[in-house]
Amino acid sequence: MKVLERFINYVKYDTQSDSNSKTYPSTNKQFTLLNDLVKELSELKINVSIDKYGYVIARIPSNLDKKVPALALIAHVDTSPDASGKDVKPKIIKNYNGEDIILNKEKNITIDPKTFPNLNDKVGDDLVVTDGTTLLGADDKLGVAEIMTIAEYIVNNPDYKHGEIVIVFTPDEEVGTGTKYIDVKKINADFGFTLDGSKVGEIAYENFNAATAKLTFIGKSVHPGSAKNKLINSLDIANEFYSLLPKNLKPELTENYQGFNHLVEQSGTVEKTLMTMIIRNHDKQKFNKQKHDFELITDFINKKYNYNACKLELTDSYFNMDEVLKDHQEKIDLAIAAIKENNIEPIIEPIRGGTDGARLSFMGLPCPNLGTGGYNFHGPYEYASINEMNKALDIIKSIITKFTHL
Repeated sequence: MKVLERFINYVKYDTQSDSNSKTYPSTNKQFTLLNDLVKELSELKINVSIDKYGYVIARIPSNLDKKVPALALIAHVDTSPDASGKDVKPKIIKNYNGEDIILNKEKNITIDPKTFPNLNDKVGDDLVVTDGTTLLGADDKLGVAEIMTIAEYIVNNPDYKHGEIVIVFTPDEEVGTGTKYIDVKKINADFGFTLDGSKVGEIAYENFNAATAKLTFIGKSVHPGSAKNKLINSLDIANEFYSLLPKNLKPELTENYQGFNHLVEQSGTVEKTLMTMIIRNHDKQKFNKQKHDFELITDFINKKYNYNACKLELTDSYFNMDEVLKDHQEKIDLAIAAIKENNIEPIIEPIRGGTDGARLSFMGLPCPNLGTGGYNFHGPYEYASINEMNKALDIIKSIITKFTHL
């Protein structure tokens, strides 16, 4: 089965995760695709298992007469809660001509190269787009499709030399808990790659340090007709808190290595308001300073109102994998050489986000991230390059081959 055929099939599964869920995986529907991947791997005669948390681990034995590092290929099956992943209707644009792409004529939804300049170097490519009503799911079903296609290639080409290959599919990456219950000892690999990036040729071994701030603001509700000098509106306290954060640390004002504080959710009444923010920075010292700002503002608010008007819960999500991967430059250099070998200029940039690989790196499995050929993730303007899907396969094969010489 070709990688495109697999991808088109996988995006039709609704695997959206849910950050408010108390279960794991956060949505039971992720099991549908995970179980079908187990079936597909079994049909390829690959040893595979799935546990109660939804982790799929499959193992292809080495066919070498020497021991080389076992290599893990990792992708997540869930799609972002930011946009619907139900009833995805992928469309193929043949030989893209560089003009605006009409996704949905009835709703006047268009993707254009002026707004999305990454389209400018896709002229002549075949693209997969949405119908404008859902996300596509390239993040990360492209990674899933590419890994499955590589697995089939290895099985069908016994003369292709490779070390031990471990395939790992995870749920709930998009809600930050993709490796919460995973057992790295069961993966039992020496090095790994997440296939969860964008442009093919990307290799990322730096990512944000990340934390979540959950804030609860408590007001004092009094009938507005007799509220003078008595009413304290929790919505006002929340807005006051937000106004005291640094104005230059909004995500829409930052890029590259610049960190941010991002308000992702807020709801409330006069009596009680809930706010969720995410905190991101590549630099650990600046990251800690941002978290400290939240603590200082909380103290200020509570002293100003003379009661516990603000409750702060800070939780670290993941850390910059560069702390671990800087000790594995030899293997990273192999991947860079594999990209160049396929006539692609390597793109070495920090991830302005995180992957399962960040947590896995700190759990003992060093794991940089590779591009898959998907763009504009988490929304209806998401698309995938068919040409890049196939280039991604060539790069993975080259990496596997280079690992046989270690």
